[in-house]
Amino acid sequence: MTAGRDLRERREALVREHMESENRHDFELTLGTFGHPRYEIVPTGDVFDGEEAVRRYFDDSRTAFPDQRNELIALHHTDAGVIVEFELKGTHRGPLRGIPATGKHRDQFSFHRWARQALGPVGLALGWTPLLRAAVRRKAAARLAKFTETPGGHDG
Repeated sequence: MTAGRDLRERREALVREHMESENRHDFELTLGTFGHPRYEIVPTGDVFDGEEAVRRYFDDSRTAFPDQRNELIALHHTDAGVIVEFELKGTHRGPLRGIPATGKHRDQFSFHRWARQALGPVGLALGWTPLLRAAVRRKAAARLAKFTETPGGHDG
């Protein structure tokens, strides 16, 4: 049981270092937390695979949201790894994916919370299937469109 606890503690420390270094924009340290740098942005389907692509993601996302930061909600440990639940926060101050800056502050986004709310028991029962992935992307695109069209600061 001790080996399992040690592995869990090492994984958790690595996840925390990754998230905290992202918040400080210390991307050299962030890159060092990867075995192989890769981000998969589930709602859009974007995949940034390899150091060059991940650096481009850091540059693009922080140009659009210079104050982008994550806030840890929960860590869920499994035999295969750690599932991270977090809120992503920031103010849209630069272009992103062809969308000009809106100046809107996004003070709360938790993919896991959103997925539970948007997909309900069916999503939990089916798992992450291609059909479910397509449904998530459609819903995310609709929310993004609403966010960019809504006047004012917050999109609640």
